[in-house]
Amino acid sequence: MSEKLSREDLARLVAQDIQPGSFVNLGIGQPTSVSNYLTAEQDITLHTENGMLGMGPEAHGDEADQDLINAGKVPVTEVPGASYFHHADSFAMMRGGHLDVCVLGAFQVSATGDLANWHTGAPDAIPAVGGAMDLATGAKDVYVMMSLFAKDGTPKLVPDCSYPLTGVGCVTRVYTNDAVFLLTPEGVRVRETFGTTLEELQSKMDIKLLPPTE
Repeated sequence: MSEKLSREDLARLVAQDIQPGSFVNLGIGQPTSVSNYLTAEQDITLHTENGMLGMGPEAHGDEADQDLINAGKVPVTEVPGASYFHHADSFAMMRGGHLDVCVLGAFQVSATGDLANWHTGAPDAIPAVGGAMDLATGAKDVYVMMSLFAKDGTPKLVPDCSYPLTGVGCVTRVYTNDAVFLLTPEGVRVRETFGTTLEELQSKMDIKLLPPTE
């Protein structure tokens, strides 16, 4: 049994799972770090909703340019052939089904793939759905990166979301530092676990977990 994944290891795993040649959007927060682990051989083209196609890894030190940022305002680099365009054109790409994968964070994901990632209902929270709704419905595959359990220990992969939904039935995979889950027509299947077992996870969760396929 391997150890629980670090945030860096989780980002590396997601990057490895993206099919070569894909057009991909990385959401604000933890998903942004996936860009640091994509390889040139994968030939992945990164899209950012503020109007760039051909985004490279995060920029650090002298290479950072505050006029060259992703949707989360993080300085990024560009790859050869990168292009820039109007915000409306960027959303047309998202809504038009031109993205193969988007990677988003989440507050909750339901067993049937519903996504809640823009508002918890807390009185001091600032609701901001941004482009997540467009990405969730427009991308061919929606991967979620999140912690499996909230600070109070309750699972975030649930039978039904209690928070306002971003998209319905859109999530296909959930990546956490405890396990990777595949959301299939048969149910929630555990692809692999990290630092825990299927039985231990099942005892902490309110949904039926299917074992890995042989």
